[in-house]
Amino acid sequence: MTAAPDPRPLTGEPLALDLLNTRWMKEGVVQDLLRDVDGLAVWLDANGLDHTADEETLGHVLQARDALRKAVDGEDVAAVDAVLGHGRIRATLTVDGPGELPEFGDPSWGPAWLAARSYLELLTIAPDRIRGCAHESCILHFFDTSRNGTRRWCSMAACGNRAKASRHYARSKDA
Repeated sequence: MTAAPDPRPLTGEPLALDLLNTRWMKEGVVQDLLRDVDGLAVWLDANGLDHTADEETLGHVLQARDALRKAVDGEDVAAVDAVLGHGRIRATLTVDGPGELPEFGDPSWGPAWLAARSYLELLTIAPDRIRGCAHESCILHFFDTSRNGTRRWCSMAACGNRAKASRHYARSKDA
């Protein structure tokens, strides 16, 4: 069975940020993809995660999302560490060479753990490129992959355009 279409305005970010982006603003109201297991199924499908969408997994994913939000906001990192305590990486050797295999004592922690692990990888690559959208009414996050590292908006077509229009309106109103 295929999950419903993904309604989120920003997808395709690294897993940790994609989990944060399961909450977004639409016409001034917070939307939440993870309000039920159907939304979880959409998120799992969008990220190619072959895990069961059930209440237990949803609870763990919501715990990870809250932990990641706190960490990204600079409030608390212990909650992410607690999520990471539910899995580990096992080194493997395959015919293609060295590899890594995530293992979980309880498979329902898999998606939550993978998102927390993704955050560690982003911190290793470029912690200063983990950003929140600069638009005052946007709650989306992105990993800035621009060449010069100056991306400010989750989307130039949405938030960036709204900011430009707002500045233009303010200038023309003052004139």
